Amino acid sequence: MDNTKIGSLICRLRKENKMTQLELAEQMHISDKTISKWERGLGCPDISLISELSRIFNVDLEKLLSGQLDNNDDTGGNMKNLRFYVCPECGNLLVSMADASISCCGRKLQAIQPRKAKENEKLTVEIIENDYFISTEHEMNREHYISFVALLTGDTVMIRKQYPEWGLQVRIPVFAHGKLLWYCTQHGLFYQEV
Repeated sequence: MDNTKIGSLICRLRKENKMTQLELAEQMHISDKTISKWERGLGCPDISLISELSRIFNVDLEKLLSGQLDNNDDTGGNMKNLRFYVCPECGNLLVSMADASISCCGRKLQAIQPRKAKENEKLTVEIIENDYFISTEHEMNREHYISFVALLTGDTVMIRKQYPEWGLQVRIPVFAHGKLLWYCTQHGLFYQEV
């Protein structure tokens, strides 16, 4: 751990949160001299206080210990590059437009890489009354089902949540051509062009 980097980050976060050293110290039940010492790089917070700092500043614990917050690159908003994360514990679906530090149920999640569906894996897509009507013969039971279907275009995303034991029949308005993605709970994330 680099005391100087951590101290600089604590100072930066304190100022971003419009707090004085005294106000931060009072929240943590320590002296303002301790905060000053940290910010000057003359010491480091005790491990028992790091989680409290993380909570106060709403910053990831690892980032706080590393002494730096990394900014993501601007992606320009192309929704076709959206990243999907699925929690293996609760099935929660999270998305980001760029690389992100995502966690759920206490676990760090990695973006799922979609793979192009083979001909026999593709969903059936028909156009009915200005909607894509999407269906499949894929199993839909509690252990093996498609949990969501999403249409991604350059500037729009539409996600339809699916449930086990329901047949997959989804309608999504035809607003543009793009990527159709779906997530199988056993085989992962697939895509096909529509």
